[in-house]
Amino acid sequence: MVDALLQAAPWWAWGGFHAFVFLMLALDLGVFNRRIHAPSMKEAGIWSAVWIGLALIFNGLIFQAEGTQKGLEWLTGYVLEKSLSVDNLFVFVLVFQSFRVDLRHQHRVLFWGVLGALLMRAAMILAGTALLNRFHWMIYVFGGFLIFTGIRMLLTKGSGPDPTQNPLVRAFRRFVPYDEKGGHEHFWSLRDGRRYATPMLLVLITIEVTDLVFAVDSIPAVLAVSRDPFVVYTSNIFAVLGLRSLYFLLAKAMDRFHRLKTGLAVVLAFVGLKMCAAEWVKIPVHYSLLVIAAILAGSIITSLAWPAEQQDAE
Repeated sequence: MVDALLQAAPWWAWGGFHAFVFLMLALDLGVFNRRIHAPSMKEAGIWSAVWIGLALIFNGLIFQAEGTQKGLEWLTGYVLEKSLSVDNLFVFVLVFQSFRVDLRHQHRVLFWGVLGALLMRAAMILAGTALLNRFHWMIYVFGGFLIFTGIRMLLTKGSGPDPTQNPLVRAFRRFVPYDEKGGHEHFWSLRDGRRYATPMLLVLITIEVTDLVFAVDSIPAVLAVSRDPFVVYTSNIFAVLGLRSLYFLLAKAMDRFHRLKTGLAVVLAFVGLKMCAAEWVKIPVHYSLLVIAAILAGSIITSLAWPAEQQDAE
């Protein structure tokens, strides 16, 4: 496993990337967002621009160090993961509404959620690349799963099952000492000498489970673009890092992008078909990037051109 990672990139590249990520997260929470508050639209917009700018700078380094092919793979993986993450934001809104989490506490939950996502996605990406490299037939399993997921998204109406009713969340409520009135200031509360989990911790667990469910879809999609663990992992993490700022930027406008889910479903189906047909049909990565961008742009434009209220009235 270690040899495969070092073949993809030298140890200093892996170490440097993680050092940069943890430095930015420390600055984010420990300096710029040390005070608990609800980020304004301006602040969320600035941070979104910062994360996208950093991602593009890193992508430029990939282009320079590894060439055009790897650079395009990285950019395609980033765009794909970023777009699929938007669907995750719809569920985040539902989770926070269900647990009645004030806007000023949501940033901290999403921050710790990112740290959990780093570990989970690293494990899933390493496992996925190892399976594809060792068992060639797994490409058809992953491709078929993406096609199935895309079709299911097209046929499913509404936002899907309530994430707060996830079996893991229900088990947590049942077996872990839980303080319903513990609030959202801390993850644990101390009462009568006994430690209790607060709703804040339950929200964090729900967010992590939600991210894990979405990663099961998104990581195979990125693996259809590249088998390079460094390209897949770093593009995936950069997309996740900017997710919190994007959430606060778009949280109040989610309903305006009602056709985006249809676009994401088509993207997943396209990537799945590309994966299954890779043995016979070679689609250059820049064509894949153009197709994905066109589908997403089309879904956003049609959402704005034909709002949901107007569609319901017709």
